[in-house]
Amino acid sequence: MANGTRQAWETSVSDVEDASVYIRGYDLGELIGQLSFASSSFLLIRGRLPTPGESKMMEAVLCSVLDFSLKKPGTVAARYCVSGNPSMVAGLATAVLSAGEYTLAPDAGGEFIASSFAEYKGSGDSMSAVADLLVTGMRAKGLRVPGFGHPTFRYTDPRAQKLKAIAQENQVWGEMCDWYEAIHAAFIKQANKPDLVINEVGMLAAILAQMEFTPAEMTGLALVSTMPGVIAHVSEELKSKVRIRGVADVDAKYSRERKNLEEDLKVAGWR
Repeated sequence: MANGTRQAWETSVSDVEDASVYIRGYDLGELIGQLSFASSSFLLIRGRLPTPGESKMMEAVLCSVLDFSLKKPGTVAARYCVSGNPSMVAGLATAVLSAGEYTLAPDAGGEFIASSFAEYKGSGDSMSAVADLLVTGMRAKGLRVPGFGHPTFRYTDPRAQKLKAIAQENQVWGEMCDWYEAIHAAFIKQANKPDLVINEVGMLAAILAQMEFTPAEMTGLALVSTMPGVIAHVSEELKSKVRIRGVADVDAKYSRERKNLEEDLKVAGWR
């Protein structure tokens, strides 16, 4: 409030005063060199300093989806983009817009874990029993569980298991993570698919839900994690000087149907 008038904008994230920048109340000049990028990111998003264990987990989170070569749609899209518009900003924006339901974004998993965990806690039944019932209902409706499955990894996703180990070592693993694994156990049993993995995005969702990040914040962090890889790919593409990439004929099938415009215009009622 100023002079009794409500301000149009209000934020507790940061402030600039007397030529100093304050991040959640802390002088940025003091944070630089004392707090890692991961810890500072936690501070900005959560509004408080992380514990040492949370800081270690954030370091792992921000390394978890650095790159997946040309098998990641956003990376390929970014490289196509800059072959036509040689701009780092354009490439990064393209990669960001490619994240969503089928790749990179853990928000759907975060929402699913939080809502189903709340139902489990309110049921009064055992974790395994509720998970089994949940999976039965989802399979009957043909619904997928976010974060299950991967086109490359079978039985285990080493990135996901590394995240789990770090979470357990740093007292970040908790009941929400156990719940997600219970759903996975029920699913692979009912579907008879023992090779179906919890992928890295699913594990990210479970751990970040346990750390009380919102689903939207989870996806934001995943995008931060993947940015160095995108920068590297866009930079490589810019240096290649290849212009206007297209789809090779060997990778495409074209309809060879040819039509008669004059005849078809008459059929459509044109005179």
